[in-house]
Amino acid sequence: MTEGRHPVAWILGGGSGIGAGSARALAEAGYTVVVSGRREAELQQVVDAHDGRPGRIVALPADVSASDGPSSPAAALAHIEAEHGEVQVLVYSAGTNVTSRYWSDTDPEDFARVLDVNLTGAARAIHAVLPGMRRAQNGLLILVSSWAAWRFAPTAGAAYSASKTALGVLAETLNVQERQHGIRATHLCPGEVRTDILKTRPIVPTEAEQQLMLTADDLGETVRYLAALPSRICVNELVITPTSNTSYSAANSATR
Repeated sequence: MTEGRHPVAWILGGGSGIGAGSARALAEAGYTVVVSGRREAELQQVVDAHDGRPGRIVALPADVSASDGPSSPAAALAHIEAEHGEVQVLVYSAGTNVTSRYWSDTDPEDFARVLDVNLTGAARAIHAVLPGMRRAQNGLLILVSSWAAWRFAPTAGAAYSASKTALGVLAETLNVQERQHGIRATHLCPGEVRTDILKTRPIVPTEAEQQLMLTADDLGETVRYLAALPSRICVNELVITPTSNTSYSAANSATR
């Protein structure tokens, strides 16, 4: 273990958006942050952009859809533990969606792919880190979900909404069944955030609309806040929205 005196955070989906924002915030808070995802070039951009700033970010490619093999979360976790020590904070920010979200346009294979990345991938990552957290009798799991998991969001589509809603059940289960090990999970439900996933919408929000949204760094600060809380505190669920609160608006009722 080369970074034993620094707490370790592992971010899946760390190459862009909320994951990258969380990496920056946790690194500045003193963590050794490992960012993982499928696109190595994006991960390296996050590392390079942080050069000269407080803390350390390192890139480690991994595929949340891989059940085993060298690209799986389990293999990545083994590398992290060997190089940096056990993970204290897991941020699962990997996510995807489809463009055609009207139910009659839904392809079963696309539906399964969204669930595999958004939900089953989280289960793979959690399964990997839990043994170390149990040994340490301490650990924080932050599952980046969505407003669509908290309230019905017509524009999100059934696959995305179902996968994110299930993350809330997963967090509750972990909080009940792992509490004796000092492990707590937060179901983090942001409203509209200005990230690249907006490009998958049937109608991409205008620049003016995006200016009103949360930013990736807003969510990064939220993640840093959660990680800084004493281990006796469990934030089971946190809903955060832009002040504009357009998610409540009837204008969001259009589905295509």
